[in-house]
Amino acid sequence: MSFFINNTNYSLRVSLTWLRIMGLWAPDTLGWKRMLYTWHTGLVYMLVVGTFIIIQATDLFIIWGDIQLMTASAFVLLTNLTHSLKILNMVVRAARIKSIVKKNNNVLKMQITVDAKKAVKKCNREVNIHSMLYAFLTATTISLWALAAATENQNKQLPMRAWYPFNASQSPMYEIAYLHQSMSLMLSASMNASKDIVVMALIAQCRCRFRLISIALKGLCRDMHIVNNRLTKKQEEIVTVRLSNCIAEHQDTLETVNELERCFTESTFAQFTVSLAIICVTGVQLVFQTGNMLRMLSMTFYLLNMVDQVYLYCREGNELTIESENVSRSAYEWPWYACSVRVRRSALILMTRCCRTAKLTAGGFTTLSLATFVSICKASYSFFTVLKQVDEDT
Repeated sequence: MSFFINNTNYSLRVSLTWLRIMGLWAPDTLGWKRMLYTWHTGLVYMLVVGTFIIIQATDLFIIWGDIQLMTASAFVLLTNLTHSLKILNMVVRAARIKSIVKKNNNVLKMQITVDAKKAVKKCNREVNIHSMLYAFLTATTISLWALAAATENQNKQLPMRAWYPFNASQSPMYEIAYLHQSMSLMLSASMNASKDIVVMALIAQCRCRFRLISIALKGLCRDMHIVNNRLTKKQEEIVTVRLSNCIAEHQDTLETVNELERCFTESTFAQFTVSLAIICVTGVQLVFQTGNMLRMLSMTFYLLNMVDQVYLYCREGNELTIESENVSRSAYEWPWYACSVRVRRSALILMTRCCRTAKLTAGGFTTLSLATFVSICKASYSFFTVLKQVDEDT
């Protein structure tokens, strides 16, 4: 059983490998090995996420009514609740998600033309850059949380508010609680970031497939010498095969996008809803943390991290729609006028089908686009002003 995942995209390869290590990407095995991996999944979840949810939910219940303390406890709790939903979604729909990963990888690695290889390389480079930035923000946030607690003026401060069934302000219980929180936050954040990168990379690969279709359409008559604006019979047979391949690939890509929508629409909606609240709550915490520079810096990075998380989804969804629209334009950018009526009719069918653009939604309510990203930021700011006003009034 290999724990290393092979894929044309480096970020997807690393993320899937890490998810396999953390119990969220089961290998294709049966029997006792699969049962052992299932136990591994449950154990990792409880140690990394489950216990943190319990201790923070208990703390939230105890301090209920105090806006400042509630916001300090709620933003990580909300993140972990969404994290749990995304874990459940990935485990339940693992077979379907694996099918998408395999299909995209097979299409991208079989490209042979220079332009197609450049398109795949460009897509991989963009995904890697965004993934590294997202991972950097995540790692920096967790490091600053741990460092801020260790250098707090008040003794025995933990990175996050939480309730423990023992006195966590005295040694050695404090060190145990501090280590538990630091490790849980680090591992949970890495798992969450890996799942987001997987979704982002899959969307990016789908838009890359649309880009490859556009390139193939423009090159339907490549390496052909057209005389008197007419194709020879042999040339037309080649064009017919190429056009049929483009039609089949376009249909398959649309089906892959639809399957991607079915696999992640609910978890994306939950992510957007909670991100709206977290961005708001984090803004409130920034107002309260004026006396501690490291705390302010950690909350600033967390705010940037959450904004970047939403942006990645919305940007890739927006680019997917644009690339699918570009296919319809590319359908006109080849010498179709040199073909027979039969080939023109097939091209017309493709042109008509390309009018149907690919879109991803969050729960079927809102489209993944840059306009949605702006709307979420505006809504978060509106809720932030309301919470700030409520705290000032009390």
